Amino acid sequence: MSRNAPAIDAQRLSLILNDLRLPAIKLIWPDFTTRADKEGWPGARLLAALAEHEIAERDRRRIERHLGEARLPPGKTLDSFAFDAVPMISRARVTALCSGDGWLEKGANLIFFGPPGGGKTHLAAAIGLALIENGWRVLFTRTSDLVQKLQVARRELALEAAIAKLDKYHLLILDDLAYVTKDQAETSVLFELISARYERRSTLITANQPFGEWNRVFPDPAMTLAAVDRLVHHATIFEMNVESYRRRSAIQRQSRAGRPPTFATTKSNEEMSRSDNQTCE
Repeated sequence: MSRNAPAIDAQRLSLILNDLRLPAIKLIWPDFTTRADKEGWPGARLLAALAEHEIAERDRRRIERHLGEARLPPGKTLDSFAFDAVPMISRARVTALCSGDGWLEKGANLIFFGPPGGGKTHLAAAIGLALIENGWRVLFTRTSDLVQKLQVARRELALEAAIAKLDKYHLLILDDLAYVTKDQAETSVLFELISARYERRSTLITANQPFGEWNRVFPDPAMTLAAVDRLVHHATIFEMNVESYRRRSAIQRQSRAGRPPTFATTKSNEEMSRSDNQTCE
């Protein structure tokens, strides 16, 4: 600080920055001002540097909060997803979806089909993580777990409020749709959730069975047709029909003792499709 500059009341400045809710600047201003004095920064540069630091810290804290609430399974990233094992899935297409631009604002959906062990859960979680890093809010849940919570809400006459609470999430990831039991009470709350989000908020569903076998989930044929109609409208569908990662991994361990597997571990690795990505408008 210049000898002719007035003394700074650091304690008062700290209180002011608290009142203005600028915690990052409160922590960093001594270092920044020392550097500015040493390097002869103009005042505008110092102010801009402090403001940019505050914005960056707010973004970081927001992402941390959103990651905490998303409940994503750990370790599921696009970098660790084995795109080479599922060549029908375009990395470029998936990367484009991760920006969220265009489809999340419209409440469009994503649907991943394929046998167990092909990477559906991994890819869904990786997309969710990338979306959070790009500023969107995401919730990942096993379908059966969420359905049970919604059933409790219905018994407490609070189903509408519980579904409305999910509106804060731009993307709701429902993993393992097939494991919802074929019970009228369970499937009716699931249908109400799908209907409530239709064309308003996006849903990503992973499922082992194609639409033609969803009568195993929705016992009422009319409800099945209505649910499929709402989900498919404005949806991008990935059919992941490849060999199970878990089975492939076990074979590799037997044939290549001591060498690490070449594919990323996934909770439910997905299979990729004969047809790349089909977009239903």
